[in-house]
Amino acid sequence: MGPLEGLAYGFGIALTAKNLLACFAGVLIGTVVGVLPGIGPIGAMALLIPTTFALSPATAVIMLAGIYYGSMYGGSTTSILVRVPGEAASVVTAVEGYAMTRRGRAGAALAVSAVGSFVAGTLGIFGVVLLASWLAEQALRFGPPEYFALSAMGLLVLSRLSGGSVLVSFLMVGLGLAVGTVGMEPISGVNRFTFGWLTLGQGIELVPVIMGLYGVAEVLVLVEQGVWRAQVARVRLRELFPTKGEWRQSAAPIARGSVIGFAAGLVPGPAAVLSTFISYAVERRLSRTPERFGQGAIEGVAGPEAANNGATAGAMVPLLSLGIPFAPATAILLSALIIHGVQPGPLLMAQRPEIFWGVVASMYVGNVLLLILNLPLVGVFVSVLRLPQHVLSTLVLLLCLVGAWALNNSALDLWVLVAMGFIGYVFRKLAVDPAPLIVALVLGPFMENTLRQTLFMARGEWSTLLLRPLALGLLLIGLLAVAAPPAVAALRRRQALAGAQ
Repeated sequence: MGPLEGLAYGFGIALTAKNLLACFAGVLIGTVVGVLPGIGPIGAMALLIPTTFALSPATAVIMLAGIYYGSMYGGSTTSILVRVPGEAASVVTAVEGYAMTRRGRAGAALAVSAVGSFVAGTLGIFGVVLLASWLAEQALRFGPPEYFALSAMGLLVLSRLSGGSVLVSFLMVGLGLAVGTVGMEPISGVNRFTFGWLTLGQGIELVPVIMGLYGVAEVLVLVEQGVWRAQVARVRLRELFPTKGEWRQSAAPIARGSVIGFAAGLVPGPAAVLSTFISYAVERRLSRTPERFGQGAIEGVAGPEAANNGATAGAMVPLLSLGIPFAPATAILLSALIIHGVQPGPLLMAQRPEIFWGVVASMYVGNVLLLILNLPLVGVFVSVLRLPQHVLSTLVLLLCLVGAWALNNSALDLWVLVAMGFIGYVFRKLAVDPAPLIVALVLGPFMENTLRQTLFMARGEWSTLLLRPLALGLLLIGLLAVAAPPAVAALRRRQALAGAQ
């Protein structure tokens, strides 16, 4: 099945009544999640995984993916109108978008943001179709050594790009790998790190860990902050029309941001956030009037907003073609597939085409729905900010508890939820990003299995990882990503000292 035939088949799947409803529910929830500061798409997706147990795998992933890219639209709304980024990927938008609001151009900023997001999402979908198909064909040549090396490379690069201290990122990765080994070892049947507690033999599930780190931790932070209400700027429908000059200024940044975002999504790390900063820096560098930036330059809204939506499409490529998540949100999608008994990887396109092509086509359908929803109903979505904090906190906590219990009807999951909630709260206070922990927890069992298979194939010879060119190349890329930045910084310091002398 070629790309065009596959996309046509995917639209047939995505436009069925149940999948269309799931897509609408996903993008609607995603928009609300993007509007509400703090919760984020990762927490929302984790909270709603238990609600997908009764759905087919394709329908479940369509809904969860809708939350992922839908939250990017909602985050820009509050950034522009309130200067409160609902999403980390909308921090840059808050600078120029809110400045435009103060000049009375909030409607233009919202319209350019929505159209830029739609264009980036559309171009990103064609990128997914072309690149994921090719990558899946190439990945069929991969063996266990290459898959282990690819996973290791992803964790190494992610630890470098996640922000903050590299040492802390490595500690997060180590903690995630350790948590992933708890339970019964799959070959020998030996219980690991159970400390005599038989219940731990089932292992620690991903869902309560994520809901605790993000959902319960967010509730604790909301309780600590107390009552907060936003002062929201009002925007009338007739104001949502940028001038010809504003459209002209936005066209090239939208195109550049789409490409930058999609390319960033192919790299392990917080692509949606990184791509916005890269796009903003590029637009400021290319501008003939850089002094306008910071005072309401519409290019500073168009480029970054296109970039963060392009990045969500790019991040789907390694997930759908290789079965490897390069971002925390795609790790949630991977766990949803596994929970539904679907084995992600290069054979997904051939064995379960309804999932691969249905999800890809639904992303375009979802972007159309978001464009229709976000402009006329911007006032409705922003009114969500006026929800009392105690109502929101109670709802989030209730969803966490019900979701954790519904997973296995096990008290262990509730204890894991509570423990991870307090750990996540401590991480928030220490400004530590738990994303590397989540990705390591997802990839840990996969890395263990592929390493075992590699050693079985090579009769225990570790040198196999160094004798296969592709595996060696992937490992070297990961090591280079970790070692190169400090080496370059040390070289610059030495050059600066030599120049001072």
